[in-house]
Amino acid sequence: MMYSIHQSLANRVRYIQSMRAVCLFLVVLCICFAQTRSLTDVEVQRIHRSTLLIDTHNDITSRTVDGYDIGKNKSDGHTNITSLKEGGVGAQFFAVYVAPDYVKGNRSAHRTLEMIDTVRHGIVERYPNDFTLATTAADIERIHKQGKIAALMGIEGGHAIEDNLGLLRDYFDLGIRYMTLTHTNTNSWADSSGDMDKAGMEHHNGLTPFGKQVVREMNRLGMMIDISHTADKTFWDALAVSNAPIIASHSSCRALCNVPRNMTDEMIAALGKKGGVIQINFNCGFLSERSAAAAKNVQGSTMPGAQGEDATIAEYRKKVPPATLEDVVAHIDHAVKIGGIDAVGIGSDFDGVFCTPSGLEDVSKFPNLTRALLEKGYSEDNIRKIYGGNTLRVMRAVEAEAKREQEN
Repeated sequence: MMYSIHQSLANRVRYIQSMRAVCLFLVVLCICFAQTRSLTDVEVQRIHRSTLLIDTHNDITSRTVDGYDIGKNKSDGHTNITSLKEGGVGAQFFAVYVAPDYVKGNRSAHRTLEMIDTVRHGIVERYPNDFTLATTAADIERIHKQGKIAALMGIEGGHAIEDNLGLLRDYFDLGIRYMTLTHTNTNSWADSSGDMDKAGMEHHNGLTPFGKQVVREMNRLGMMIDISHTADKTFWDALAVSNAPIIASHSSCRALCNVPRNMTDEMIAALGKKGGVIQINFNCGFLSERSAAAAKNVQGSTMPGAQGEDATIAEYRKKVPPATLEDVVAHIDHAVKIGGIDAVGIGSDFDGVFCTPSGLEDVSKFPNLTRALLEKGYSEDNIRKIYGGNTLRVMRAVEAEAKREQEN
């Protein structure tokens, strides 16, 4: 009798183990099928066009401010109207980039106004049939339904406010909806990741008391706090002070490419927990360790002006191997696993970088990313979140916090 009981238990255990093995096999089979299933171009385009793709960082403004015509079809950059439409871009945050050099002589505000003007007039007013200026999440959705591209603005470089909250408020009134607290330079109220190792550079250990005032005023206004380019301690301070979710408008994952501009897993997890979003950057040097290592060997040109920049770009592209579409997917995938599906978006940095990934050479190539994500096993709904849904959610949260603070 005892033997039969033991035998029965043994058979039951073997049955359970065999069923677990079958279930595991089916899960693996489903994953493999999802990753290898054949997708037609028509299917990819259908899914891609069903998204509201919001790119939170594009630097074409650094060219339009000097007269570049975004309406002309050219092959000398990453962005033009035709390519934006081919890529299915529904909303574009144009960078109001203020180079660190403008700090000298207090020229930052002047440059900020020039950059705002190039968006409002050099892009939107010049091509009203293609763009409409947006300042809210509702604006983006309305403009997208009209078949046009929503144009938004984000300041890159907190020195743009010249340590003046009045200027911050003026920029908001002109349409600015996020500000990157620093660029590569530590300013007088926030540390940057770009000069933490610079000898003789004075740092603040994150945000100064005035820097925390800036964050609180951005909350009150309804302006998103962007921590791309900031030092790690600045990130943690901004996260702690802000009552609204914050973003990294164009950063990637440090675990996959160990550069200071990227976010650590701990930072991504904390960002996601507070409802924020990391917008994956397409710069080869932020995606691939191989590209980042090679980029260290590129010296800045000694030639002045545009010729000098052209010489640096030529050397960079000669020496730095491009990252790949697969690298971009790997960073998205890693950020999703660490921060959750609601914590990831797109911040390409097109026309602000020397090297873009093979397969994502310019804004027209976004459908290639859609195909790659589908092949990786991402659902249509999750792709919609990554492409724009998560950004819209953060914008609404920031707008709601501003309303709450202004009513109290």
